[in-house]
Amino acid sequence: MTEPTTETSDATVVARAERAIERMSRVREAIGRVVFGQEEVVERALVTLLSGGHGLLVGVPGLAKTRLVETLGVVLGLDTRRIQFTPDLMPSDILGSEVLDQAPDGTRSFRFVKGPVFTRLLMADEINRASPRTQSALLQAMQEAHVTIAGVRHDLPRPFHVLATQNPLEQEGTYPLPEAQLDRFLMQIDVDWPDLATERRILLETTGASETKPEPVLGGDELMDLQALVRLMPVGESVVDAILALVRSARPAGPPAPNDPAAAVAWGPGPRAGQALMLTVRARALLQGRLAPDVGDVIALAEPILQHRMALTFAARADGVGVRDVVARLTARIG
Repeated sequence: MTEPTTETSDATVVARAERAIERMSRVREAIGRVVFGQEEVVERALVTLLSGGHGLLVGVPGLAKTRLVETLGVVLGLDTRRIQFTPDLMPSDILGSEVLDQAPDGTRSFRFVKGPVFTRLLMADEINRASPRTQSALLQAMQEAHVTIAGVRHDLPRPFHVLATQNPLEQEGTYPLPEAQLDRFLMQIDVDWPDLATERRILLETTGASETKPEPVLGGDELMDLQALVRLMPVGESVVDAILALVRSARPAGPPAPNDPAAAVAWGPGPRAGQALMLTVRARALLQGRLAPDVGDVIALAEPILQHRMALTFAARADGVGVRDVVARLTARIG
């Protein structure tokens, strides 16, 4: 059997991409009938899932973060489970545990009872209200798609995604997420207050006798096909160079140059940030009906990809400098 030619392979990818663009348009319409406004939040959540990653939704309570995750699960055809993180939550409450069963003949054996992590879309609600020990219970699952209990490996369903919600750290009763776990989140998605027109629509459409329910558009297997397609999309050299320039410029290296934004950075993003950008710019292009990403996609996704992978120096924080300010100055250089 002869290998397919490059032209045939390219044509196949283009045909698949064109079909995917139409399907994702229907997905966005289905979500928009249930989640009002927040177009950028919805887009970034879809980009996260198309890229095969996990997302961290950050915002105060009451901004429809839970509603968004539930809607995504229905529209994308993913079975969804929810964990409400609290200070007394234990790792076994997430992963599962072994219980001792006794048979009628008196013999005893251990049986593994799966925890809520065994699902395709896991909503970790208010993840930073649990202790660091419990938060870290998700690390192996998020990175390796399996958990180990009593020395035995248990694979998670595929696809497996975590969409976690986090309250602002200034609120009482919150614990900061460990840096290693933050890096496992492909993207940090900030959820802000709705504008006036959106909030008016929310008041009118969610307080009546009936309410619109989400409807399935995709299935889990189809989502995995789209994730495979994203990895086949071409990325131009200019986009690769922009990603490398952005990520590397966000790392402090040697004595800071005058007016260098990286002078405010205590530690910066690692190679995983560049990998995240390579995937997400492709997914964003697909969502917007394009067959290849451009530098504009890198600029648009710089903040959600980098902000949770950077920490500022004490001096910078004392001067009122924020991570977003630094990322904005860095992206301005490649714009």
